Amino acid sequence: MQKQTILFDMDDTLLYCNKFFDLVIDQFADLMEMWFHTYRIPIDEVKKKQAEIDLQRVELSGFAPDHFPESFIETYEYYSDLTGREKNEDEAVRLLELGRSVYGHSIEPYPFMYETLSELAAEGHELHLYTGGEPFVQMRKVTEAGLERFFDDRIHITRHKTTEFLESIISNHKLDRSNTWMIGNSLRTDVLPALRTGIHAIFMPAQQEWSYNNVEIDAEPQGAFLTLSSLSDIPLAIRQYKSAAAG
Repeated sequence: MQKQTILFDMDDTLLYCNKFFDLVIDQFADLMEMWFHTYRIPIDEVKKKQAEIDLQRVELSGFAPDHFPESFIETYEYYSDLTGREKNEDEAVRLLELGRSVYGHSIEPYPFMYETLSELAAEGHELHLYTGGEPFVQMRKVTEAGLERFFDDRIHITRHKTTEFLESIISNHKLDRSNTWMIGNSLRTDVLPALRTGIHAIFMPAQQEWSYNNVEIDAEPQGAFLTLSSLSDIPLAIRQYKSAAAG
């Protein structure tokens, strides 16, 4: 099989991510319930408001590390204004620290991450890492997970993963679209841009998905569009597709 170029998303494709955010959001909700218990605000409403505020920030300017903790503050201020409960500076500081704590967790690879990357590299494929977020946060994960040995200098980090940014990677590296794959858990930032740029896409649904990632697919695949449940399925799926395409 001809050498393939394979771009991997990182968060919730190679390394767990959403579940750590969910844990911190639960802690935030517990604090809000304690502070606002006399006002009987449903915790589900608090979580919904926080998610709405966080989503607005991401859609406006991408994945900046301050967005998540600031969404806690804005939610807190919203309910303070709504109920008339006095705002407390110590509470606000506690919420900021809680929100920022999500970036300090230890990395946790998805099952078969190392085995799959090793197998693809051994087959001679060129691996790229394409991830969204703040560079220093994402590079900490890359280093801690030891991913440089698979991706070397082929690591692309942007606050906003868009079709245009993916197109720039394809163009700048002169990638052959018929032999290029994008693998990730986000329909919005991984799959749809891949289909729009005419490369192959492999959708890896996350166990816990963020609403931001769920969009309608409105692009016609020009190559493969596969859905897999395990990283270990990727090498065989690519081999089978290329073999079938070759006739």
